[in-house]
Amino acid sequence: MISRCKWVANDPLYVRYHDKEWGVPEHDDSKLFELLTLEGAQAGLSWFIILKKRENYRIAFDDFVIEKVANYDQAKVEVLMQNKGIVRNRLKIQSTTNNAKAVIKIQKEFGSFDTYIWGFIGGKQIRNAWTNQSDVPVKTCESDAMSKDLSKRGFKFVGSTICYAFMQATGMVNDHITQCYRYQEIDNIK
Repeated sequence: MISRCKWVANDPLYVRYHDKEWGVPEHDDSKLFELLTLEGAQAGLSWFIILKKRENYRIAFDDFVIEKVANYDQAKVEVLMQNKGIVRNRLKIQSTTNNAKAVIKIQKEFGSFDTYIWGFIGGKQIRNAWTNQSDVPVKTCESDAMSKDLSKRGFKFVGSTICYAFMQATGMVNDHITQCYRYQEIDNIK
């Protein structure tokens, strides 16, 4: 039997997310923007709810093409508010457009969102060695710094806990527990 992180539910969608994506270093700006958006959408909800709606989010938000999302107007926000396939929270929807505009500013300043965001950890994945799921933190000094700087740059829904979940999802940290079969595999991904 394969040993996985204890948070993984038996649902095939959850297993696939854990086994193929969670903790894998991500450097594509659109995918980073997508994951930051989804982590923000999760605020107050469970990740599984968002994961089940992920394909709907991709369709609704034009595959998270940053320039397209940054140009959404109020009419587009109203259309999104009627979309039952996503979380219909006006503040979360508006934050996505707002955050896309902020990502573009960062891209101009740093060359890419990837360079900026990975800069919070010196550009190299943090490899933790947790033996128990209960030892995994919900935020760290790096996620605190990220949250503070993103907020200063006008981002919304980027509290430290959201930032740390984003760091885990994008492979900025390897938080698979050491008994999980993915722990060592993630180490071998370059």
